Formats: sequence, structure tokens, C-alpha cells
Amino acid sequence: MLRVENVAVSIGSTPILRDVSPGEMVGVIGPNGSGKTTLFNAISGFAPITSGEIIFNGQPVTSLLAHERAGLGIGRVFQNPGIFRDLTVGENLQIALERDASLVQSLNPWSAISRSARAKVSEWLSVVSLDGTADKLAGSLSGGQLRLLEMVRTLAFGAELFLLDEPTAGVSPKMKGDIERLIVELGQRGKTVLIIEHDLAFIQRFCRRIIVLEQGSIALDGTPEIVRNDPKLQQIYFGGAASSVAAV
Repeated sequence: MLRVENVAVSIGSTPILRDVSPGEMVGVIGPNGSGKTTLFNAISGFAPITSGEIIFNGQPVTSLLAHERAGLGIGRVFQNPGIFRDLTVGENLQIALERDASLVQSLNPWSAISRSARAKVSEWLSVVSLDGTADKLAGSLSGGQLRLLEMVRTLAFGAELFLLDEPTAGVSPKMKGDIERLIVELGQRGKTVLIIEHDLAFIQRFCRRIIVLEQGSIALDGTPEIVRNDPKLQQIYFGGAASSVAAV
């Protein structure tokens, strides 16, 4: 599904990520400044790289622009939701559905789109328990609801690879559970998920592989149990030895 080989970006980080398989769910952790978001920027096309290659579904995408990579199925969900807050919830999803010409021919006002498109919007909103919000301004949603909307919009757009940058940051415990359920559903739909998180206890509930970045390179790569109990994890975060770390 995804290979990131010997990539160096302009700020000097050199993350190397090999063989992320279709349907795999991988947690990416590391202290602030370790290169987590830079890695996602490089994969999704928001940061130019100075060397190396990024391969998605067997196709080199290093030279492609961000929107071209999105068109191939690389979906990015940012830490600050990239939702059009002055549009309705339905209009935000309509933008994703524009890929299906049978539903939407152009960016029409939400009130003017076809009945089939409205039905499809309602179907997607039910996936994230946002039923009945299609006519509400997106800006009226809570932070957790905005995160869910962005994730389901990316799903509706047709993404096969999801890059989730701290999707639970600043959300309520209840919404955190809703986001977790959606991430699990992405896996059940066969989607590949890379997720940046600081909470190892959270991501180990659904990720079977954890990657730890340190100063732009992969320091650890293994199962949650192996990573959690490796003394190097404590050294990376705190500069000292310890038996295990439950949450970082």
C-alpha cells in the first residue's frame, strides 16, 4: 500500500517508513519535534522532499501535488479540522460527493442538489451519528463532531489511506469514544490507517503496530507490547530508564 524510502524533507528530518500493508492500522508516536506531522506532510504532498521516494499502491507519487495524491486515495485529516465552517454539514459532504457525477454535477447550493445526493449525504452522516445535521452550519458543531465530519467526508471522497493527525486532541471523552469507533470501522472497511497520537493506551486498542519517531527517524517499530516495554521508549521521552510507559 505505502512505502516511504529514505525520505529527507527540507527541514532535515529523515523518516523511513517501509511496507504499510492494505488494511493495516499503524500508530505513530514520538515527542514534540520528532517529525510526526512532517512525515504526514511528506506523504500527503504538503511538504517538499529533497531526496527519497514515496510509493502508493505501487505507483511513485513523489512528484505529484497534494490534490493529485488525494485523487489516488491518500486522505489527510488534520489536527485542526479542515471543514468549511460557513457551509452546512451537507454542503461539506457534497464537496466530497462531487466525485460521483451521477449524484452531483457541480457545486450547487445545498438546497438545489438532487434527492439521491441528499440521501447519500444522510447515509454518510448516519455512519458518524450526525443524523439530522445536514442543514446546520458546520461551524455550529462541537470540536469532536467537526473531527468526525472531516473523517467521514474523507471516507466519502474515496480515500484508501487515512493519515489522522491527533484526531482526539481536545475532544470530550464521549466524542473520543465515537472517534475510536469510526477508526475501528475504517479498519473493518479495509482502509489503511496511520494515526499520530500521544496516548499509547488509546491507539494500542486498535493498532497492532506502533512506530516511534525520534529526531526524524524511526527509533522503534513493533507491536504495542514490544514498544511499550522497550526501555528505549522511556529514554526517548524522558531521557531515563523505566520499566514501561502506559501513555505518552
